[in-house]
Amino acid sequence: MMPARMMPKRRPDHQPQRTCAVCRTVRTKREMQRVVRLADGTTMLDASGRMPGRGTYVCADPACQANPGRDRAIARALGIEVTLATA
Repeated sequence: MMPARMMPKRRPDHQPQRTCAVCRTVRTKREMQRVVRLADGTTMLDASGRMPGRGTYVCADPACQANPGRDRAIARALGIEVTLATA
């Protein structure tokens, strides 16, 4: 019996890229915070990045977090109204 052939990794240094909903900069997924809209219409931060529902990404940069247009950008991306208390 012949040994199984090992397939090389396609892209060993691949890092998923995401775009910030507020400042529109592209960063690696690990540098971003995911905000998710759940089935009942509520929003919350998704620390694991795997919660079901429609999601968008926001930079962890303090300048992006304090941006006055942050709520509007998240609401546009998620298709609902968002307040600072929920996101």
